[in-house]
Amino acid sequence: MSKQRVSRRQFLNYTLTGVGGFMAAGMLMPMVRFAIDPVLKAEAGGDFIATKQKVDEITSEPVRVDYTYEQVDAWYTSDVTQTAWVYKNENDEIVALSPVCKHLGCTVNWNGDKNNENMFYCPCHGGLYKKNGKNIPGTPPVSPLDVYPTQVKDGILYLGKPEANNLVKEA
Repeated sequence: MSKQRVSRRQFLNYTLTGVGGFMAAGMLMPMVRFAIDPVLKAEAGGDFIATKQKVDEITSEPVRVDYTYEQVDAWYTSDVTQTAWVYKNENDEIVALSPVCKHLGCTVNWNGDKNNENMFYCPCHGGLYKKNGKNIPGTPPVSPLDVYPTQVKDGILYLGKPEANNLVKEA
């Protein structure tokens, strides 16, 4: 023990500083935890999301495939439903196209226009795309439909995030 005596003023100063620090830590810890918790949380799953589409059932005719995945925004979790147009090309490879028109973001449909069969049609402004997603010159879309990378696991189709169309050869 020290032989130096602590004055009443020093004792109160030490006590109030300790109690104040304890209270500040008690208030800050939940705020810090709230701020960094989403960053530290491990990502579940991977880049590819399972659909309910069986690969054996995919033909050369594009079919609409809807799939749902869980999206986490900070502390809020929601189910998101996405769509893809899926078919097999002449090389028997699976092609998955985004249904989002590159003009204004409307949804395109396969054979949606009776005057333009075997094409993707955007009903908003009459946009047209070929089967491989190439935009038809003279219609509003300025670029091809995006493609989804695909994987097959246990006979089920998995889709990745949309990418720029690599099927269309620019002339």
